[in-house]
Amino acid sequence: MRCIRAVLAATLILTAQPGPVSADPAIRWTPCPEDETVQCGTMWVPVDWTAPSGPRIELHLARSPATDPKSRIGVLMVNPGGPGVSAVNMALDPEYFDARIHRRFDIVGIDPRGAGRSAPILCDQDLVDERPDPLFATEAAFTAAGDYNRRLAADCARRSGAIYRHADTVSVVRDMDAVRMALGEQRISFFGASYGTLIGQLYAERYPDRLRALVMDGVMDHSAGADAFLTQTTEAVQAAFDQFVAWCARDTDCVLRGRDIDGIWAVLMERAGAGELIDPYDPPSRLGVWDLISAAFSAFYDPQWYSFAHYLKEAYELKEAYEPVPAGRRAARGVEDLTPHSFGAVMCQDWSLPVGGFTGFRDTLRALAARAPQVRVSPLALTAVTGCLGQESPPVNPQRPIPAAAGPVLVVNSRFDPATAYVWAQQVARQLGPAARLLTYQGWGHVAYTHSDCVRDAVDGYLTDLTLPALPATCPAIEPEPFGVG
Repeated sequence: MRCIRAVLAATLILTAQPGPVSADPAIRWTPCPEDETVQCGTMWVPVDWTAPSGPRIELHLARSPATDPKSRIGVLMVNPGGPGVSAVNMALDPEYFDARIHRRFDIVGIDPRGAGRSAPILCDQDLVDERPDPLFATEAAFTAAGDYNRRLAADCARRSGAIYRHADTVSVVRDMDAVRMALGEQRISFFGASYGTLIGQLYAERYPDRLRALVMDGVMDHSAGADAFLTQTTEAVQAAFDQFVAWCARDTDCVLRGRDIDGIWAVLMERAGAGELIDPYDPPSRLGVWDLISAAFSAFYDPQWYSFAHYLKEAYELKEAYEPVPAGRRAARGVEDLTPHSFGAVMCQDWSLPVGGFTGFRDTLRALAARAPQVRVSPLALTAVTGCLGQESPPVNPQRPIPAAAGPVLVVNSRFDPATAYVWAQQVARQLGPAARLLTYQGWGHVAYTHSDCVRDAVDGYLTDLTLPALPATCPAIEPEPFGVG
């Protein structure tokens, strides 16, 4: 695998070809090797849409044709978020959408530029692994993080070529419209989840007359400044933690039922801060505060409450003494190990998230901890903010409110989504105006479409008939099942 990555990096520059036109209008289709009923395609687009005659990159996409051509509505473009998750894989998934959608739409997924199969941004694995703990306690650590980010950016740009500086979501949107034209479609429908909702917002802003339907599930608010970005997401993670505690008090299968979870968590955080918390799943490795917060955040995504309760119980009750693992040098590698890593390139071109130097950063963390005493900060938001420290140029696609929608838009969010705060969906729905309808899943987890048949039916009905759910647009919560999602 390392050899394959090294060869890919060495040849990546060859995918940026000079071209006399802004985009090759032809998509070259072949049966997908994963599923021959789905068509895989490639198409050339400019690296830099402001220089349409310059170098080009090859986009990769997949199309799952409508199973009932006579009742076909058109194209449904999809994106699962990330940023950097493969939309080709989403189109290849026969179970994400119900038969109702497969029957009426060609489902098309385009791997966004810099990710998946579309000229992926590659970086040195060792350097990516050196990412510092973002809970900086000193000004020196804060400054060193900016130095690290610049080293990482230089490494990724050297290995990936010009695409590294052109991975912003506006460029993704222009790629998307080039594919629309190549498909011969006057208008498209779009389903975006998580970061894919930003693609939907920016497409609606730039090409409002080319959208038939727009669904956004797990909504990014691209008007949020640094303070709101951190505060609102941190409050969402804290609310998810509180919901976990409340669930454990009522579910007889929770292994911590009847115990003081807040007290257990406080002990674990104290041990983590002292470097004494043993990872129950990988002893004698230690967990730091950042590791523990991140574990909770990950558990709230589905949510995985049963397994997280077991995790906390085992960590708390682990009595056996282990010696810490001594720090050592990494073994020398004969071949460079490269890894796809587009998150920073995308986030730092789409967001301006200044924190006012180390003093401002320290004060922000203290204020967040007062609002969210258990989780302290959103791991996802803090990763984004600290990952852009020291960037050498301002973002090309900074935050701004989305214009009012020209047609009906369905905005969907879980009430207790730990990643995209519910308040973001409320704010985006207000920005879109009276044409938008907010559908609230009253439960938990990130991206409601996969958590609720009620949400799924409402989304599918809107996509097929352009009928928004009646007010009050809400779906009841579904209690998670043991070790899975309900």
